Amino acid sequence: MLEPTTGTSAEHGRATNGRHEETPHSASVGLLEAIRTPYRLSVVIPAYNEAASIERVLAKVGAQLPDAELIVVDDASRDETAALATRAGATVVRQPYNKGNGAAVKAGIRAATGEVVLLLDADGQHDPTDLPRVLAPIGQYDLVVAARTRASNATWTRGVGNAMLNRLATYLTGMQIDDLTSGFRAMKRAQIMEFIHLLPNRYSYPTTSTMAFIKAGYSVKFVPIAAQPRAGGASGQKLLSNGVVFVTIILRMMTLFSPLKIFSPISAVFFVIGAAYGVYTIFTEVHITNTTVLLIVMSLLIFLQGLISEQIAAYRFERRE
Repeated sequence: MLEPTTGTSAEHGRATNGRHEETPHSASVGLLEAIRTPYRLSVVIPAYNEAASIERVLAKVGAQLPDAELIVVDDASRDETAALATRAGATVVRQPYNKGNGAAVKAGIRAATGEVVLLLDADGQHDPTDLPRVLAPIGQYDLVVAARTRASNATWTRGVGNAMLNRLATYLTGMQIDDLTSGFRAMKRAQIMEFIHLLPNRYSYPTTSTMAFIKAGYSVKFVPIAAQPRAGGASGQKLLSNGVVFVTIILRMMTLFSPLKIFSPISAVFFVIGAAYGVYTIFTEVHITNTTVLLIVMSLLIFLQGLISEQIAAYRFERRE
């Protein structure tokens, strides 16, 4: 296992041309321990209108990871996010227009030069003291996900939604999934590049990437953490839009990963109903009705559709870059 080492940081700053350049919030992060990794590390932070928190996040991450490449992907923010990130010493990748969180993550991964990519949000939810625990398993594991505790969910509706997604993902993959939607994760860049074309441009890239790693047979580990309150108040997403995103994620999960596990139970239900109704009509009407035939044929068609979908899903992963 390639475990990062730590050392006490007397003061915070970014090393630049042999000199120590002071960055904002130095006093508040001066006691954080620096982590030295045996691999090249790139930290990718997607950001959209995060001027309230981006400097503080970069200062804390820089104190913990002084040797890491810091990349902020500004998704066409309307505030000073890009300027503040540049002032804090990060490399800023600017999107010409707002493409979505997933698109920003993909742009950051493509721009990264490290062997390992660490993803985290720009809103201050992720505690930098959790970085050593997330990075330590990299080497033995290809993807490490910071799994939020139940208390970390902003609302009860989000908590219920995440729990449902975790249960569905566990069923589809056959592996215990503790947090499918966490954006705080570390992964080997070579492996995520195999699936980067599958990642959506909006909000379900954590779901897709997690299940893609598992589907491809890579090693995945979940590390429990407690997320912090979001800077700037609650998320602006509305209940209706969250519901649409939730349904979209479920549909992507069913079509991209193990579709036969969804089609087979549905097929079995139609077959059992058709067969039971056939037995009933044989005894009551002494013949098999068209309804029985229709139900059994539908069950067979659904099962065959599942087989075709399963082959398409397998072929998609066989043709990884």
